[in-house]
Amino acid sequence: MTDITAAGSFTLGDRTVKRLGYGAMQLAGPGVFGPPRDHDAALAVLRDAVASGVDHIDTSDFYGPHVTNKLIREALHPYPEGLTIVTKVGAVRGADASWNPALSAADLTGAVHDNLRHLGVEALDVVNLRVGGILGPSEGSIEEQLTTLAGLQQQGLIRHLGLSNVTAAQIEQGRGIAEIVCVQNHYNLVHREDDALIDALAAAGIAYVPFFPLGGFSPLQSSTLSRVAAGLDATPMQVALAWLLHRSPNILLIPGTSSVAHLRENLAAAELMLSEDALAELEGVGGASGSAAPHA
Repeated sequence: MTDITAAGSFTLGDRTVKRLGYGAMQLAGPGVFGPPRDHDAALAVLRDAVASGVDHIDTSDFYGPHVTNKLIREALHPYPEGLTIVTKVGAVRGADASWNPALSAADLTGAVHDNLRHLGVEALDVVNLRVGGILGPSEGSIEEQLTTLAGLQQQGLIRHLGLSNVTAAQIEQGRGIAEIVCVQNHYNLVHREDDALIDALAAAGIAYVPFFPLGGFSPLQSSTLSRVAAGLDATPMQVALAWLLHRSPNILLIPGTSSVAHLRENLAAAELMLSEDALAELEGVGGASGSAAPHA
């Protein structure tokens, strides 16, 4: 079994978590909508993740909707000591599977209570406020929304707050309202607009959680990554994850899958060593990224 402690750990509020976690989004049906194709397989992935040492699971009640949280509760409740579950609020799913903003005080309060109920907990470990549009962050004040969540935190319903799909200005504003323990944005080997932000957050002790480690690659960039991976006897995803681990010590990873075999492949990235030659070649993969991947 892979030793994921090889990737190190980082603080997430008052917790210390291993840098390789698990994202539950793909456990829902096609398009992150409806029930999983294989209910028992979904439970098996969650249980195998925890058995493999994962102590950081990312989810949301709008995955499904309500599907992944209910699966997490069925598979893992009562939760092992030390397991940190991070959820996010700020959107709802339409009957047509659309992703729609839900940022009013009533929306956010209702979402927190839905997460509490479906996860079966009295307080949520971390709640990320999802802000931007489907293709990325957009500027605008988050004072009203984050103040609502900070109020719920003061009530004891939320332990820690994070931000998702946000700009540097919104993070600065948010830190003036409440302590922010993590930021979750689109970032990978070729989609590197947050380079300076990651370094600033690292200096502040704030975790950065990139999503879509292979999102936005052009065919040429993908073929180059595949060639590097072949030379390392690894998969492109393993190399992409290993590069992110190498990029900065405050990066926490949440690769998602609905397959136990694929889960174990992803976790093996913790032990993948990248040589100086491989790193140099991977730096050449960067540059202008392809089309942005939609954000969940």
